[in-house]
Amino acid sequence: MSEPCPCGSKLDFDQCCEPFLLDIKKPKTATQLMRSRYTAYAMGTVEFLFKTSSPKVKKEFDADSSRKWAESAKWTGIEVIKEIEGTAKDSKGTVEFIAHYTVNETDFNHHERADFAKIDGEWMFMDGKIFGPEPKRREEPKIGRNDPCICGSGKKYKKCCSKKQ
Repeated sequence: MSEPCPCGSKLDFDQCCEPFLLDIKKPKTATQLMRSRYTAYAMGTVEFLFKTSSPKVKKEFDADSSRKWAESAKWTGIEVIKEIEGTAKDSKGTVEFIAHYTVNETDFNHHERADFAKIDGEWMFMDGKIFGPEPKRREEPKIGRNDPCICGSGKKYKKCCSKKQ
């Protein structure tokens, strides 16, 4: 008997994602591909990630950093939030998910909306939008090191008040 599949399907790995990772079977839906890609991260099977990416994604794919990220994390689960199309009859689909993982005893959530499409009859990862906290916006303008100091001394900021901080 096999271990439970990391994708959270509640099926055994050998009955779920393993046939996809070993190229014995092809995912029939966008969600199956997304779950098997999560499993590939969990198991460090970076080759599968490359193989199931669109040509555009393959051009930007960095196997070494993907492998390092996958191996640095303990993958703790995945939640499918929303599925739009992506059935066996569709040619495109979108899957929104949250992948949970831990690095150095700190928990992280990777929230993404991933787009998939069939290329030559096989589901491929096309692109993804990662959701995260909004960047912090500065209310006041940034003071450059070579700008006049805000205190009015006539000196450059780097020679005056920046030293006091």
